[in-house]
Amino acid sequence: MRLSTRGRYAVRALLDLTLHMEQGYVSLQAISQREDISLHYLEQIFHKLKKQNIVKSKKGLGGGYLLAEDAKEISIGDVIRAVEGPIAPVYCLDEKCAKGKCPREKNCVTHQLWKRLEERMEGFLDSVSLDQLKEEANTIKSLQDIKAGCQK
Repeated sequence: MRLSTRGRYAVRALLDLTLHMEQGYVSLQAISQREDISLHYLEQIFHKLKKQNIVKSKKGLGGGYLLAEDAKEISIGDVIRAVEGPIAPVYCLDEKCAKGKCPREKNCVTHQLWKRLEERMEGFLDSVSLDQLKEEANTIKSLQDIKAGCQK
């Protein structure tokens, strides 16, 4: 399964939001500039994220977006499902697309293989929170700052 730009950009944009929301609501314009993502595309992504209660918004001066709950409580799986739909590596596992259960589910060896893959993908994506990505980003930034200081 290949994630679309929508899923990848949603994770990048929410990480950016998580890193910058200490100052309050974060504008999509600011995220767009920092992440080099089209503002129009971000608006579409954040519409879906808001619909799934991952972010909340405030209009007007000083408005923008915040996470709807603590970054520790939002998994990357939550984000991907909000903007991409179910995490299903094959068509027959996506009940919405397959219009119900796969008729071969009971006796199809490959169906079981794809089901196990789906469970592992979901398990992995659900095991990583936005807060964990924030910590990783801060670690990378600290290492870059140290390296830059040594070169002076």
